[in-house]
Amino acid sequence: MTARPAARIYRGTTRNLSLLARRLRAGELVAVPTETVYGLAADALDARACAKIFAAKGRPAHDPLIVHIHSLAQLETLAETNDAARRLAKKFWPGALTLVLPKKSAVPAIVTAGLPSVAVRMPRHPLMRRLLRRCGRPLAAPSANPFGYVSPTTAEHVRAGLGKKIRFILDGGPAAVGLESTIVDLRDPLRPRLLRPGAISREQVEAVLGKKLGSGGAGGVVAHAPLPAPGLLDRHYSPRTPLVLHKKISPAHAAKGDATEAWLFFARPHRLTGSNIFWLDARGDPRRAARRLFGLLRALDGRGFKKIHAELAPGGGLAEAINDRLRRAAGLVNTS
Repeated sequence: MTARPAARIYRGTTRNLSLLARRLRAGELVAVPTETVYGLAADALDARACAKIFAAKGRPAHDPLIVHIHSLAQLETLAETNDAARRLAKKFWPGALTLVLPKKSAVPAIVTAGLPSVAVRMPRHPLMRRLLRRCGRPLAAPSANPFGYVSPTTAEHVRAGLGKKIRFILDGGPAAVGLESTIVDLRDPLRPRLLRPGAISREQVEAVLGKKLGSGGAGGVVAHAPLPAPGLLDRHYSPRTPLVLHKKISPAHAAKGDATEAWLFFARPHRLTGSNIFWLDARGDPRRAARRLFGLLRALDGRGFKKIHAELAPGGGLAEAINDRLRRAAGLVNTS
């Protein structure tokens, strides 16, 4: 049997974009950059192509895919819109916001886990937007990594995880946001729900809608039941190394800790150094911390530590998204 060639990383030239668009239209998979994380893309209207996403990632069929579009006209072909969706799209698209809406018949059931709703986003990354326009098709694209593992924020992360399963990776540089998109459920626009926090905060969405968001997807998912959106499992985005969370890490405690365990602070600890001491951002800036989170978890996972101790982010806004990913990475979403 002939071995599958290793994935090749392509620069974002006009020639390469044309090649990759043809591959997508032919039903093949292409790993793509977005401003949130790298995605594994297929033609969203081709059920066979989308099935390849599930096979490559080892993704369960009850976990739906997000469909990426380049225009509002495409949205109208995929979903039943409403005034709330139009207001959010006008404010935040293109950007890191996914809307869950009633789907139209053009969307295959495999994309939506058999549910009558679809998750849709218009990404901001310029290369992804060019590829979407050139392809002329909406693209289904979950994170481009083995299912459940830490999401990829560079092309090399994708190759390390899926290099033997796929052939094409489009390199768009490091992801600018570093966390998956905010997901808002608008199936009932009178009762909008935040399913997954992201760079677009709960407060920003509420300001546009003029009402509070209900909560949803924060644990209690029934095993193997279809999910309304991706990223809602209690354990997700997880390194292989056990992850232990702390509301606040005492530098003195870390200094006395086992050198075989890593200590990950939110901001740089004062007068504490060591080969097992790390931080998300020297000054504790949430945006820079979010951008570094997944890359640093991957790096620590490869260092041979017995455990990773991580400090939760303080405050609200983007901290809610950072802490959501940390809790899911530790499998602690549904615990007190």
